[in-house]
Amino acid sequence: MFELDDAYYRAVGTRDTRLDGRIFSAVTTTRIYCRPSCPARTPKRENVLFFRSAAGAQGAGFRPCRRCRPDISPDSPEWNQRADLVARAIRLISDGIVDEHGVQGLAGLLDVSERHLHRQMVAELGAGPLPLARMRRAQTARLLLESTDLRVTDIAYSAGYGSLRQFNASIVETYALTPSQLRRRRGGHPLQTGGIALQLRFRKPYAAEPLLAFFAARAITGLEIATPDTYSRSMRLPHGNGVLRAAPQVETGQIAVQLCLDDLRDLTQAVNRIRRMFDVDADPAAVADALGSDPLLRSLVRATPGLRLATYPDGFEVAVRSVIGQRVSLRRARAIGAQVVARWGTPLAAPVDDITHVFPSSETLAEADLSAIGLSSGQQQALRALSEAVSRGTVIIDPGSDRTETRVRLMSVPGIGRWTSEYVAMRGLGDPDAFPPGDLGLRQAVQTLGEPMTGGPLRAWSHRFRPWRSYAAEHLWAHLLAARRPASRHRLDPEVRDNR
Repeated sequence: MFELDDAYYRAVGTRDTRLDGRIFSAVTTTRIYCRPSCPARTPKRENVLFFRSAAGAQGAGFRPCRRCRPDISPDSPEWNQRADLVARAIRLISDGIVDEHGVQGLAGLLDVSERHLHRQMVAELGAGPLPLARMRRAQTARLLLESTDLRVTDIAYSAGYGSLRQFNASIVETYALTPSQLRRRRGGHPLQTGGIALQLRFRKPYAAEPLLAFFAARAITGLEIATPDTYSRSMRLPHGNGVLRAAPQVETGQIAVQLCLDDLRDLTQAVNRIRRMFDVDADPAAVADALGSDPLLRSLVRATPGLRLATYPDGFEVAVRSVIGQRVSLRRARAIGAQVVARWGTPLAAPVDDITHVFPSSETLAEADLSAIGLSSGQQQALRALSEAVSRGTVIIDPGSDRTETRVRLMSVPGIGRWTSEYVAMRGLGDPDAFPPGDLGLRQAVQTLGEPMTGGPLRAWSHRFRPWRSYAAEHLWAHLLAARRPASRHRLDPEVRDNR
């Protein structure tokens, strides 16, 4: 809980959307907590408390507002920007680690004691890891109640509850509504058996076209499908596989998602991956304020407000893509990727449209004969060494990874250089402050904007854009791509690798 702050109270009075997800205002007289932008009448100053998390407000005895739905607002972008213990813990909790392995497993992954982790999280959030995980579980249950026709008992099991009694008590405690009352609010229709339709909110503005164009330019046959309006792909999840279809709706501030899952217990993890892929929790105003003040990027930021960082749901997949695509055309990289997926990918039990496989695992590629798909001997060696390192756990590429350590371990793999380590941090870990050095495309983009690059280190030059260097790179690549049009369909990817 925060001490009452004038700035926070003014934000509630002006219904400031920029603080949604960052803070939660709780009213002591009604025992309700809201997002700052809630359209309800502003409460008296002496009746308001502030919390850094919905779980903290929930633990203090407050219930979510039924009008502004603070429990489903975009998460604070701070937790993705930061690389410290608490931020890493939050990313892992969001990914379902506590549900799968308990708080002990979470602490083990973070290499700290449970007591130390609990103390750090309570100090920052007002709640420890278990209440945060319980809140996520209740959110999953609510999604299933409102978006599917599953039986309540099946929902309780899928959301991770041990019994129907525990499920009912948790829902009433969290939402002050019974499961049946929440179900009356449901909307949307299943995609097919096991399908779920839901909406993910984002902060405006949102530049959907460049994001979808990024996925479309790199779409691998059998794994993904991209159109000007939607992106679909398969995912490997803890209990099975899944297929998503996402359509950003800029006007409404939401992404319409349809999910087909082999096992509904994977809903929380699947939704979290989609949030990262589409950069749902980003704060475009903060990025624009920082990058828009730079004379080099000012015009780019104004031209494309709300540009997002595109990521993939599997860090290993990103690393493989980066090796395959070294200094070849996009068309060639996609062709090789399609062979990788067709030969070694896991077939889906029930293909959706033309999506037939899940990207191969590191264990599979470590044993694969890579000599017949058009890779150089150096690429083959790099892919084999990478696959072995990931399968052994020497290199871990997931949202809760220590980003600095992951970079170092990646560069210890033969054939993996700094470019790839930074690219994986950007596209696989969602690090907002990654910047591939030696990138010829970035250097060319800077030169087209009139700033001479005399051969100095691009990495040192990029420090002016911290802590948003990933977004600076996105703007520069987008600018270079636009400057090259019209161009051959055999053009090089604007992200041109130099692994020195």
